[in-house]
Amino acid sequence: MSSFLRLGTLILWLSILSWWILAGRNPGWTKTSVSTMQTDPVTGIDYPVWKKQFVPGIDLLAVGTGCAVVLFGVSFLPFLSRNTKNQQL
Repeated sequence: MSSFLRLGTLILWLSILSWWILAGRNPGWTKTSVSTMQTDPVTGIDYPVWKKQFVPGIDLLAVGTGCAVVLFGVSFLPFLSRNTKNQQL
């Protein structure tokens, strides 16, 4: 059971890390909209245009890593062991 939990923890952490990298590797906070600069064709002035786009930030990476660390720590608890001689109450 504990080795299954450790393997699941590794898969969870690798999937969160790869999702964060593939989704934009944003070192700031999570964003739900992104601005791009466009130029007005008449005046030539640049102005921001906001579009809805989810970009995961370092905060989601930290929360995912924290959850993976907690699950990894839980895998070392003695009640998950199938060996009954180590479980003395």
